Amino acid sequence: CIKFLNKNAYIQTALSGTSFCVSAKRAFFLILRNAVRFGTIAMLGNAIRLIGFLCIVSATGTIGYLLMRLMHPDVSPFLPLILMVTAGYLVANLFMNVFGLAVDTCLQCFIAVEEMGTAGDYIPSSLTRFFSDNKSDDQKVESAASAQT
Repeated sequence: CIKFLNKNAYIQTALSGTSFCVSAKRAFFLILRNAVRFGTIAMLGNAIRLIGFLCIVSATGTIGYLLMRLMHPDVSPFLPLILMVTAGYLVANLFMNVFGLAVDTCLQCFIAVEEMGTAGDYIPSSLTRFFSDNKSDDQKVESAASAQT
């Protein structure tokens, strides 16, 4: 939870130029106001990150195996293959973490621009359509939560 809040606070600091504590508060309430959107994008982002991670590691292992068999057919590719897959794991982990941060940053930028009311100039139409189609889900959740209290 602290890691999640920490990451989003840093994103808010970069977006608005405020101090860390103010940015953490803004990030928390931004996520709270748009919980369904953040949840949807988080699930999709995690699925894409997993697919990307698996593709990078498996491609590294496959290409490494094929290169080892072509270059040294008489040598066992087991140890070099373990090293290549480990390197692929590290690269995939680093790359997909950057991807995840980019997705979170784009989402926070989108919602910040939308809340400021200047969405027309800065947001691609396909992204606007996606969120406008799902905006009714946010409103349903908020109305259900207010009805329970």
